[in-house]
Amino acid sequence: SDLREQEERGELLQPLIFVLLVLCSVLLYFKVSLMDPGFVKPEEEAKVNPFINEQSGEAEAQSLVIPQATGGVKLRRCGYCLVKQPMRARHCQLCQHCVRRYDHHCPWIENCVGERNHPLFIAYLSVQLVVLLWGGHVAWSGLYFQRSWEWLQHNIFLLLSFLLIVIFTIVVLLLLVSHLYLISCNTTTWEFMSHHRISYLRHSALENPFDQGIILNLWKFFC
Repeated sequence: SDLREQEERGELLQPLIFVLLVLCSVLLYFKVSLMDPGFVKPEEEAKVNPFINEQSGEAEAQSLVIPQATGGVKLRRCGYCLVKQPMRARHCQLCQHCVRRYDHHCPWIENCVGERNHPLFIAYLSVQLVVLLWGGHVAWSGLYFQRSWEWLQHNIFLLLSFLLIVIFTIVVLLLLVSHLYLISCNTTTWEFMSHHRISYLRHSALENPFDQGIILNLWKFFC
């Protein structure tokens, strides 16, 4: 009867939602870490440049010139895996593959963040942030501070858990905000950090030739 009364008052709803969020976070983690982030395969070389007219000659197709906004810089063949790199792709020496729209190699998930798993990576960070904030609130509500050694002995693990949650919350929040900012500009972490070393950006007449405005950038990324 007590359990039924708690259920009627909705007191079991919040723990259930919290458990579902944790489960969703774990599933997203494995999905992002195990999926193909957008590896460039040798058999896809013919599709490496979507800007080439299908009716153009073979010599023109082999030149693989990218849009005029980037100054006509030619794409190159990767010196590690020997595939022709699409624009915005980069070779990851840890994954031993070239990754489309390479953002960075994330040590948290032991995988690259690229064209295919970047939206799911943002979803994982968002769910993880909600779980951490909720967990921090629960840990804080269980702390009743007293200036005594006995209180510290009984609450040391709860206090350490709260401090650890705070640290992870700050890290995840900063990571999520920085990624959302880069997405709104239609750039990647690699392009932002290495702008002066990337040929199609260094020789471009525009600061960011891929920027189409915040709304369209977000729409194309998430939709």
